[in-house]
Amino acid sequence: MTATDLSTAPVPSFDDEDEGGRKLVLICSKGSLDMAYPGLVLANAALGEGIEVHIFFTFWGFEIINKKTMGDLKFVAMGNPATHMPNAVMGLPGMTAVATKMMRKQIAELDIPEGPEFLDIIHESGGHLWACRMSADMNKLTEDDLYEGVEGIISATDFMELSEGAQTIFI
Repeated sequence: MTATDLSTAPVPSFDDEDEGGRKLVLICSKGSLDMAYPGLVLANAALGEGIEVHIFFTFWGFEIINKKTMGDLKFVAMGNPATHMPNAVMGLPGMTAVATKMMRKQIAELDIPEGPEFLDIIHESGGHLWACRMSADMNKLTEDDLYEGVEGIISATDFMELSEGAQTIFI
């Protein structure tokens, strides 16, 4: 296939007549404030469209579902080119707190719920929340340490089974 020959390119089907309907799987691997919202917003939007949603939290994504950290996610602007600020400024003491406060204010002004409330909305709307077994073991966390809506701590193999046929997005 050449760059201009698309006749043999796979074309996704988004028909509602597919067996079982549409299914979206989000893999949340980062636990900063700015990386929590893409998964939460996409999950909420998909649920609003009647799409089956599963979110798999792994590695630092555990911060989003860990009872001890979920309400206090930070925005670290250091090294993030989208802030348009020099690293020398963003690396100053207290800048993470300032950047986090500014981002929380912007989120609140848009009437977007905070992380824990967003999880409640997703859970109550039928979204499925899963925790990664390896990440739980590495962090020495159990289901008791996690947000109540997490349905279980599952292995990568279990995740592969439940995500079969889904559109998958890695965040």
